[in-house]
Amino acid sequence: MNARPKKSFGQHFLHEKRYVDRIVSSIAPKDGDTVVEIGPGEGAMTLPLLAVAKKMTAIELDTDLIPGLQARADAVGELRIVHSDVLKVDFTALARELGAERLRVAGNLPYYISSPILFHCVEHASAIQDMHFMLQKEVVDRMAAEPGSKVYGRLSVMLQLACKVTPLFTVPPGAFRPPPKVDSAVVRLVPLPPEQRPQGDPAKIHAVVKAAFAMRRKTLSNTLKGLVGEATIRELGIDPRARAETLAPGEFVRLANAM
Repeated sequence: MNARPKKSFGQHFLHEKRYVDRIVSSIAPKDGDTVVEIGPGEGAMTLPLLAVAKKMTAIELDTDLIPGLQARADAVGELRIVHSDVLKVDFTALARELGAERLRVAGNLPYYISSPILFHCVEHASAIQDMHFMLQKEVVDRMAAEPGSKVYGRLSVMLQLACKVTPLFTVPPGAFRPPPKVDSAVVRLVPLPPEQRPQGDPAKIHAVVKAAFAMRRKTLSNTLKGLVGEATIRELGIDPRARAETLAPGEFVRLANAM
């Protein structure tokens, strides 16, 4: 029996098989991979992933969905369901607990909380091999945006400093129950090797990026006042009159290191 989607959880259940198949083939799970799914819902992606991986973990907040999902999964493979808010899950500890070097994370993320989930996963990038997420297309566009783009911002910079971001394909509203009011898209995130990640204090980098994009129309000398002085910005070879949207992700790291 189909569950009734709950608006409070931002639930839109994927049901169209061809998109499920495209997502699963994009993830390309192998027997032995440690797959962790965020928000499995009714199991549209869970069951085909489990059929290949044989064993996986799912994180689900909605208690009403868990018994049905567990029953369907028992006929396919070994599914462990963690009843929790994903933002409270320590992925680094979970990888250790599962005896995995790194996790393969996937999920159809609730739109209203997608950015916090992305930032949370990035905090555990060292324990993650890759991530495949379904998100609002507008969010995926922002994640992959390049400097100079109108949608390039804090999300673009923080994710690109930690991961290679690759948009894969668009999914129309009709593929979900109920249909959302917007297009969705699937994106692949592959954490960068440690030597390619920013060398600096993450809190300072976050503070600089947040301040720089807080008022998009203002120049860096205005937005970073109190964090990085105008003379210092100029010494770094960055124009203090420039706006945040023109800077490459690495330039924010240099600004943070000069704080």
